[in-house]
Amino acid sequence: MRHEIYRIFAQNKSMKKSLLLICAIPLLFWSCRVNYSFTGASLSADVKTVSVGYFRNVAALVNPRLSDQFTEALKDKLLSETSLRLVNGEADLMFEGEITGYEQTYQGVQADETAGLNRLTVTIKLRYTNNKEPLKSFERSIPGDQIFSSSVNIDSKEDELVKSIISEKLLPQIFNSTVADW
Repeated sequence: MRHEIYRIFAQNKSMKKSLLLICAIPLLFWSCRVNYSFTGASLSADVKTVSVGYFRNVAALVNPRLSDQFTEALKDKLLSETSLRLVNGEADLMFEGEITGYEQTYQGVQADETAGLNRLTVTIKLRYTNNKEPLKSFERSIPGDQIFSSSVNIDSKEDELVKSIISEKLLPQIFNSTVADW
């Protein structure tokens, strides 16, 4: 029986090519050694650990809770959307930096010459070190902002605005430019 199968394959070159292709495709995907996930992370298989340094606030205007909020939110995002293990100190991927900007600006003027809209902007200076693939390391400033009505008192909305800037603006930019490799 086995000799009959070999004879059939030997006579039919297209079957040989098909069998070779069927065997080669899984090997091709396996050899890439990149882990893809449904969260968008694409890390090489040898990346196992991450460290997140404390992002201290060096902005001219300081929100006293911002450093803790941002640092913890970045840790949560990396741990919930990757299979990385958080460590202190040296790691495969390292996130460090400072909060360099925290400002409110006026955006639109109403008919009575008062501001109609305000913008709260938070800027992070990120130092990303990829110890497995050093060419992917970088340092850059990443801004995030939120526009709100000037009729709203900033003191009553500040926590909500900051959470929105962190979760909807800053973290997606950081995640996409580092572990999602976009």
